[in-house]
Amino acid sequence: MGSAFVWGLAHIWVGRRLSGLLLLGIELILAAGVATAALTAGPALLALAVQPVWLWAFALATLLLATATVAVVIRSYLLVRPESLSAPARLLSAVAIGVLCVLVVAPMAYAARLAYISQTVVTSVFARSVTPIPVSDPWNGRERINILLIGADAAANRIGIRTDSMTVASVDTRTGDTVLFGLPRNLEDVPMPPGPARERFPDGFQGEPPYSPGLLNEVYQYAEDHPETVPRASKGHRGPTLLKKTVSGILGIEVTNYAMVDMWGFVEIIDAMGGVRVHIREPIVYGRQNEGLIEAGRRRLSGEEALWYGRSRTFSDDYVRMGRQKCLMNAVAKQADPVTVLRSFERLADAAVNAVSTDIPRELLPDLVELAGKVKDAEIRSLQFVPPLINTGYPDYDLIRREVTAALTRPPTRPSPSAPLVARPSGRPDKETKVTGGVAGARAGVSAVTLDAACG
Repeated sequence: MGSAFVWGLAHIWVGRRLSGLLLLGIELILAAGVATAALTAGPALLALAVQPVWLWAFALATLLLATATVAVVIRSYLLVRPESLSAPARLLSAVAIGVLCVLVVAPMAYAARLAYISQTVVTSVFARSVTPIPVSDPWNGRERINILLIGADAAANRIGIRTDSMTVASVDTRTGDTVLFGLPRNLEDVPMPPGPARERFPDGFQGEPPYSPGLLNEVYQYAEDHPETVPRASKGHRGPTLLKKTVSGILGIEVTNYAMVDMWGFVEIIDAMGGVRVHIREPIVYGRQNEGLIEAGRRRLSGEEALWYGRSRTFSDDYVRMGRQKCLMNAVAKQADPVTVLRSFERLADAAVNAVSTDIPRELLPDLVELAGKVKDAEIRSLQFVPPLINTGYPDYDLIRREVTAALTRPPTRPSPSAPLVARPSGRPDKETKVTGGVAGARAGVSAVTLDAACG
């Protein structure tokens, strides 16, 4: 039995010291290599864990190690087994060795399975880059990378996809400091990017009157339904392509990539995590008949409750909902710790494959993993373009771009969670008005406040 954990022990016991010491040396070298990688590699090790080639190599190495361990255990048993054992005793000892092999191999087989599932997720969700990504400068000289995060509402009773949640995460590639720019779904007269889309809507996006009001959340599906507006993009990529360019023009920054989560798939992700803990300041009513209620206080929400927390507009509006969505994103990011992810890995992986789509290239994942480590320890601020800062019916897009520039050039601050938040109403940018923190503050158009301070 000891040979399952200390290779060569049985060989040394029966006098085969050379082979026993050789087996022991091999095991010590393997153990030292694993320990050194785990203790010193840090983010680099995590970066390797999102590369399909390394995931396949890890799975294969784990299975080979399991096979070698079984071989050592069986050989050790044959060396130390007394010849005088009766037939029943031989059978019993063989069964015991079989059980031992299963107990030793099971964790290794599970690790290999996790590696296999991981490479499946990576290859299913992330496509290969069409252009080489330089190892020395994966960000192509950019000081910030801007990613459009989309919450898609594709209900069974609705044709197409409606992008009801749109946030641009602007991340400093050196420090990880992040600013989240929240765009209301009901922005009107959205300026379109140069090309066929602007030629069709020179005065801003109008949709297809009278069937649609021409809001920002319709741009994605309009592009999918009208290929001529994005002539170089294929089906399934037209919507993201036009929406990225449109949002780039609104904010005055280049949005390089997007990641979209289906809202009902989001339910599966939260449930797989075991729920998410949030601070609810006021009771939230939801449901078609107002039949649902989420009580105020610190709550652990199920997937369905978390969805309604981020979607409900009953007795509130889009802007309060946007504030809650940012708090939910912050809570999920902080609570998706390694233990939680590992415990529910298979369910999370299935949910991700079914719910997530993105154009982030597979080759960029290792660098994104390292950057995510910086983001987790850095400051995350949020700027919502909502009333009174922005009138969504008559948006001041020049003001939006000025606010984005100011937020990105202003050095990060780390205010006390109890500090009052400052809002600047649209049309009076020189006058500062103090408002209360939290989701209410997010509604008031607060300029670049920390999510920890806003969400409580």
